[in-house]
Amino acid sequence: MQQIYSFLILCYGLSIRIAAVFNKKAALWVKGRRQYWTTLERIVSLPAFNKPGRKLAWFHCASLGEFEQGRPIIEAFRQQYPAHLILLTFYSPSGYEVRNTYAGADIILYLPLDTLSNVKKFVDTVKPDIVFYIKYEFWFNFLSYLQSKKIPTVLVSAVFRPDQHFFKGYGEWPRKVLQGFTKIFVQNEDSKELLQFIGIENVEVSGDTRFDRVATVAATPVEIALAKAFAGNHRVLIAGSTWPADEALILKLTAENISNLRFIIAPHEISTDHIDSLMVKAGKKAVRFSKTNAHEVIDAEILIVDSIGMLSQLYQYGTLAYVGGGFGAGIHNILEAAAFGLPVIFGPNYHKFNEAKDMIGLKGAFEIRTSDELVQKVNELLSDQEKLSQASATSKSYVLDGRGATGIVLAEVKKLIGSGIL
Repeated sequence: MQQIYSFLILCYGLSIRIAAVFNKKAALWVKGRRQYWTTLERIVSLPAFNKPGRKLAWFHCASLGEFEQGRPIIEAFRQQYPAHLILLTFYSPSGYEVRNTYAGADIILYLPLDTLSNVKKFVDTVKPDIVFYIKYEFWFNFLSYLQSKKIPTVLVSAVFRPDQHFFKGYGEWPRKVLQGFTKIFVQNEDSKELLQFIGIENVEVSGDTRFDRVATVAATPVEIALAKAFAGNHRVLIAGSTWPADEALILKLTAENISNLRFIIAPHEISTDHIDSLMVKAGKKAVRFSKTNAHEVIDAEILIVDSIGMLSQLYQYGTLAYVGGGFGAGIHNILEAAAFGLPVIFGPNYHKFNEAKDMIGLKGAFEIRTSDELVQKVNELLSDQEKLSQASATSKSYVLDGRGATGIVLAEVKKLIGSGIL
């Protein structure tokens, strides 16, 4: 099975290189891994890397969302174990390109392709003392080699579902690799029961570290002057991580002329072509974040954000939030909006996300399927201050009540260190 997997990984790497000819994201993936080993050798030759007795903690995140999920663990680990070097790796350009200057890590790199030769060279070069995988990213050659080297490996904020290959009849090899984790922290009891069903007992329900992260962001917001000027005393709907299907609904909503309501749209895709198209569809009442100023933005009705990394802070200026993805692969992070006490609206594809199901049940979040339903729900909330206030309070309380996963994970790490495993 490992040989078949390794062959498929080689084919996968080749397909990305072919796609890089016409796909910008694939091109960044390839570019980021050029002269990879030369860069790594230069890093490990630095004095800080070669101090006697140095320790290194390696954190791996698939992309930007997983980084935000892992960030509380990284920062708590740094505070508790300041002598450790911290290595942060990303698989996707959408994580690396945004967070490659993150001050909380000593070394930030792409993850090399999961071939047997790459894995051995990478692990033997960086020599990690402990490894944290955030949520998922089960690169099996990496995991197998880490297990063979008896390097403690911790999976954080994981979610498991019955349809995953671990729980299928053909999943014997993936299950064996999964069993090699030193500790698995899951978000819910359902995930724990699934793992126990296949014989994995080194699992603990910790909750989701995203709650800790978004609560911290909301408690210490960073001002965004243009957004603050745009919002003024108006009610604002923040549409975050939107895709074209979401934007079609939002733009229909903007045409309804709901009294005193303004819109901040932060698309998931910020290519020049997409932003230009969105600006044309939005019309003269829209301004582009990177090309406006404090004077012009005051008179605009729609602010279109054409940069990545500020959405979590933009929610502080909102009255309501619409989070995209619900008409595609699945909704994006609704907790960032909820942390600021915003009622959250999204499309129908949310069932893989516990927080969405929870918040719908608590009436802090709402599902819509059509533009008419979106208009109806926005009008319903804005016309009833008591209902709006209750939904807002519910959202914020849900986030505050969900905190604590970071402390649970770090307590286990302390046990590993105290036991001499690390």
